[in-house]
Amino acid sequence: MFLQPDTIALPVFAAVMAIAAYEDFRRLVIPNLLPAVLCVAWPVHFAAVPSLFGAMTAVGCALAVFIVGAALFARGFLGGGDVKLLTAATLWCGAAGTPSLLVLTGILGGVLTLFLLLPFGAQLAAAGRALLGPAAIATEHDTSKSVPYGVAIAGAALIVVLSPHLG
Repeated sequence: MFLQPDTIALPVFAAVMAIAAYEDFRRLVIPNLLPAVLCVAWPVHFAAVPSLFGAMTAVGCALAVFIVGAALFARGFLGGGDVKLLTAATLWCGAAGTPSLLVLTGILGGVLTLFLLLPFGAQLAAAGRALLGPAAIATEHDTSKSVPYGVAIAGAALIVVLSPHLG
């Protein structure tokens, strides 16, 4: 019996997204290695349903998301790690899943932001970060005003990529 490509790729995707959400929540940093792993593992995922047109549209969508994300980064609206993670997630979602990814990311990010604006939400987030261990947050990060948007990106990406495989 042969393993299907997604038997390997999807658990890697889920693990990397979970680690990205954890790291962004804990330190407000998404390590560069994580989006790189997603980009390297994407061809294995893509091999499950190979199509040159599908690959080209996925890469095109990822490029468009990166360009818009880079502009948002330049204006200070998104972090660099968020842009890289969203770009890698777009690659995995393909053209058909990109709109869902972007809408879900916006919704989850909005809910997360509203939660963190509430006094108890900010306190709960600070307590959660303290429980997760010491974080080497750079001095330019003001945790009281920063939103770990990687959590929303990872949540949305997991929903969009994994939901077709869950039954």
